[in-house]
Amino acid sequence: MSTFEKVYVIDGKGHLLGRLASTIAKLALNGQKVVVVRCEEINVSGSFFRNKIKLHAYLRKRCIVNPKRGPFHFRAPSKILHRALRGMIPHKTARGTAALERVKLFEGVPPPYDKMKRMVIPQALRVLRLRPGRKFTTLSRLSAEIGWKYEDIVAELEEKRKVKGKAYYERTQAVKALRAKAAAAKDAELAPIQASIQALGY
Repeated sequence: MSTFEKVYVIDGKGHLLGRLASTIAKLALNGQKVVVVRCEEINVSGSFFRNKIKLHAYLRKRCIVNPKRGPFHFRAPSKILHRALRGMIPHKTARGTAALERVKLFEGVPPPYDKMKRMVIPQALRVLRLRPGRKFTTLSRLSAEIGWKYEDIVAELEEKRKVKGKAYYERTQAVKALRAKAAAAKDAELAPIQASIQALGY
């Protein structure tokens, strides 16, 4: 029996960037496929202004002779997480490259992951790891500040997905209630059969 899930689908909302990245890195290096959705909702500890200053210091680091040589400053939240992740993996070795290929990162929740069960990483959750009252910021705000253009589009698509999800949930709840009602209606008829089954030890 395999010790691996087919794929871990992690909902990035409310997780701290570094703690989430380190957990994903370990899973990927051990051979597990990981998908992270809603990367734009990942949190970073520290105030927005402090993180913005740190980000601008990073953006200044470039090759003076020819900036096209790098380093490359990706603006999207998924790419910011990817860079944090890459720093925790020996990405220049074959093992590290293979591990990075097992990881997929997305803004929003694209199909088919919108219909799959999504998990959280308890040791990386902000509510469990950051002291109440401490400041934090989200990747979407930081990314939009430095040139990520898709914040509004992702937010709009997420609204549509949530409306569809709510309608689906209400339909399933209605079906469940009908099934429970039907079972309750047949309880009296099935009582003698249930008694005989229980007498046999089932």
